[in-house]
Amino acid sequence: MSRPRIRVAAYVVRHCAVPELLVLDHVGMPEAGTQVPAGGVKAGEGMDEAVLREVAEESGLLTARVVRQIAVEDKPHPETGQPRRTSFFYLQAPNRTPKAWDHHVHGDGDDADLTFGCRFVPLPLKRPLADDQDAWLGRVDPHWLTATRSHQ
Repeated sequence: MSRPRIRVAAYVVRHCAVPELLVLDHVGMPEAGTQVPAGGVKAGEGMDEAVLREVAEESGLLTARVVRQIAVEDKPHPETGQPRRTSFFYLQAPNRTPKAWDHHVHGDGDDADLTFGCRFVPLPLKRPLADDQDAWLGRVDPHWLTATRSHQ
């Protein structure tokens, strides 16, 4: 069996009137579904460093801070079936962060030249995220998961 690809995923929350989660949509690719920032960990990179980099690369958001790691999930890639291990993190963003924006990804990674529609959505979620990325929201606050799962 091959070694899993090591990844991180970010639950970036801003606390306004209600808590809101940062989600991303691939502009022009609705089939990708709504997601949270996530991606691979580079060689020699710490997990906190990797999750902050992924948030910055996919959303342009530079002001989020890591609160804690909340889960580790071993689950094959939904399309390739290749093994992957994803560490989910809870991050906070300042409440002054814009509600929505588009971010064009630069660089040479897998997301290079993609544009993400970034927005904060109220918690609990009204719809599940792609690839069950919302599965661990209850580890941030149990009320979010219960309410989210009741909508499915």
